[in-house]
Amino acid sequence: MIPVINFKLTCKYLLFAALFMCSFASYSQTKKPAKSFKTLKILVEESPVFAKSFTGFVLFDAEDKRMIYNKNGDLYFTPASNTKIFTLYTAWKVLADTIPAFYYKEQGDSLIIWGSGNPLFLNPDFFPDSTAFSFLKNHQGSLYFSPANYKDERFGSGWAWDDYSDYYQVEKSPFPIYGNLAAVRKSGNGFEVFPEFFRQRLVYNKDLPNERAIVRREEHRNFIEYNEIAGNANRLDRQIPYQCSPEMIANLLGDTLGKEVLLLEKFSLPQKFKTLHVKATPALYRRMMQESDNFLAEQLLLTSSGKVFGVMNTAKMIDYAKRKFFNELPRELIWADGSGLSRYNMATPGSIVQVLYQLYRDVPAERLFAMMPAGGVSGTIKAWYAGDNDDPYVFAKTGTLRHVHCLSGYLCAKSGKTMIFSFMHNNLSVPADDVRKEMEKVLEWIYSNY
Repeated sequence: MIPVINFKLTCKYLLFAALFMCSFASYSQTKKPAKSFKTLKILVEESPVFAKSFTGFVLFDAEDKRMIYNKNGDLYFTPASNTKIFTLYTAWKVLADTIPAFYYKEQGDSLIIWGSGNPLFLNPDFFPDSTAFSFLKNHQGSLYFSPANYKDERFGSGWAWDDYSDYYQVEKSPFPIYGNLAAVRKSGNGFEVFPEFFRQRLVYNKDLPNERAIVRREEHRNFIEYNEIAGNANRLDRQIPYQCSPEMIANLLGDTLGKEVLLLEKFSLPQKFKTLHVKATPALYRRMMQESDNFLAEQLLLTSSGKVFGVMNTAKMIDYAKRKFFNELPRELIWADGSGLSRYNMATPGSIVQVLYQLYRDVPAERLFAMMPAGGVSGTIKAWYAGDNDDPYVFAKTGTLRHVHCLSGYLCAKSGKTMIFSFMHNNLSVPADDVRKEMEKVLEWIYSNY
C-alpha cells in the first residue's frame, strides 16, 4: 500500500508552476533516463488509436511534485463524468461527513419543513437511516412542506431533453425520496412496483411500438406506461425517474409517512430555523464515484448550496466553488452541472490533475482510493486495468459520453510512487474499448517503469 504523503507547500504558486508551467525540457532533471521518457512519448504520440481522436494526457509525480509528461494539458476537453471529481472535492470541503437532512421550524403543533437536497432519504441504494423518517413520522401535529428555498430547474443546463425517462437522468429536487426513482420489476404475470404509490400509475399503452420491451414515464405526468412485449416478458427490471413537482413531493411524502403533508408553495426559510443532520456514510461518496451516480452528484451540489447560501441552486454553488476551491487552476473551469451529463462542461487535463492533487493532499490516501473505482476490482473500471494478483494499481474516475472517453485518477507504481494522471479523449472515431485497451498499455508501462 502506498504510504500517505503529507505535502505542505510553502508557496501556492509552486504547485501551479510545477504542474502547468513545466516544459518537456524539465523532464531531463528527473531521475528517470531520457530513454524512459522517449518510450512514454512514443506510446502516447505514435499510437494509431489515439491518432483517431483528440487526446490529452498529463502525468504528475505526486511524491516529487514533478511534471512527468504533458500532451495538450492546457487545452479544453469535454470531461463527461470526470466532472464528478470537481463535485467530490466541493462536497468534501463543504459537507464532509455530515449532511443536513432537512430544515424545519416548529409553530405550535405544526411542523414546517424545507428540503436540503439530501439524497439519502429512503434511498434504496444505502442502508436506511431512520433518523429523518422517524422524526417526521413521530410528529403528532400538522406537517407542511415548502419548496421555497429551491431555486433551480429539474434538469441541468445542457442535458438531453429526451432522456427524461432514463435512470441515469434523474430529476433534481429539493427533497428527494427513494432516490427520485420508481422501480418496476416483472413478477409472474404481473409487476412489482416500488414504492407502492406508483402501482396505480402503471398503465398498459397499446399504442406504444412493439419491437422491444418498453417501460417509460409519460413525459409530463407521473404515469408509467408499458407495451405488450414488456407485459409478456419473463424478466424485466427498470428504474424510472419520476417528476418532482412540489405537489408530487408532498403527496409521495404523505403516502410514505401515512399522514397528510400540506404544501406551502411560497413560505420562505425564516432567519431562525433548525436543521436535522444525518451521517454521510463513506458509501455515499464511493457510490457517486465508483458507480458514476449522476443523481448523487447533482444533489450533493444542491445540498452544498443550501448549506452555504440557504437556497439550492447549482449555478450559484458552482460559481462559489470556482472562486473558493478552484481559483488557482491554470485555466478557468467551464462548469455547468455536478454529474457531467452536460456537454457544456469543459476542463483541461492539467486542471483535473491539480484538483486530484488537492484531493490527495486533503483526504487520507486510503480513504480517497477507496472512493475511486479500482482497476480490475470495482466500479466502472472493474473489467480494466487489473493489477498483479488482483492487486489494483489504478484508482480513477471514468467519463464517457458518445464520442468521449476520459480516465483521471491515481496510479500506484511498482516503485511505491503515487502518480496522478488525466487521460482525455474527445471526438472519438473508434470504439471506446479500443481506446481503453490502448490506455491500458500506457498505464501498465508507467506502472512497471516508474
